[in-house]
Amino acid sequence: MGTGGNSLSAEARPGGPLPGLPSRLQSFPIFSALSAESLAELAQGMREQHWGPGQLIFSRGDAGDHMLAILAGRVRLVLSSARGREIVLRTLGPSDILGEMALIDGEPRSADATAAEATTCLVLPRARFEAVAERRPDIGMAMARHLSSHLRRTNFQMESIALYDLQTRLVRFLLHSLAHTPDTGQGNQRRLTLGVNQTDVSAILGASRPKISQAFQALIAVGAIRRDGDAYLCDVAALTDLCEGPAD
Repeated sequence: MGTGGNSLSAEARPGGPLPGLPSRLQSFPIFSALSAESLAELAQGMREQHWGPGQLIFSRGDAGDHMLAILAGRVRLVLSSARGREIVLRTLGPSDILGEMALIDGEPRSADATAAEATTCLVLPRARFEAVAERRPDIGMAMARHLSSHLRRTNFQMESIALYDLQTRLVRFLLHSLAHTPDTGQGNQRRLTLGVNQTDVSAILGASRPKISQAFQALIAVGAIRRDGDAYLCDVAALTDLCEGPAD
């Protein structure tokens, strides 16, 4: 995995509460419905930390005593085997959070997290979360809704790998990504920036890199997607038609 240590040794901004942090927290879906009072109390206990490209944020088995909210950059969540094989669970970007399960159960980290590029996060200690959540029930409900959404995504990924051929898994992955991306494009054409490379997609979908490349080329050949710089223009109707492919 990457270089460096866990978040406790990463560069941190010293001092008290960050200016304007409560309003900044509202850009995170998990915090967007919280009251102004809850946001202010959470912000009092948060700090900002930075990691360079490739730096390890935390390892599987590390103590789970804080959550991270990404302000800038990208983070890869990975499970690794003793032989070096990897499964990419998710690639996260701005307005995403990670390490949130630790706020609930305090258990060790369940995956490795590495900064895929220069990354800045807000750190919420578990002790602060618990203290505020005892007084502010809207925080507990916000976390419950977030974890429910996370479980639905996990179910979707497991279903895709278990029940569908590779091209259909890729189509479902693209449609799922579009559903969680701001609507940009014209008409039936949606622009999608994945934020991951094809190697990451292959790990997410349980296939080799060459087979993923072939699956992308097949979708381009039938006009379901086309390249647009660092993104893809997706024909949503065509992808939807391809979605229900044959079972493996």
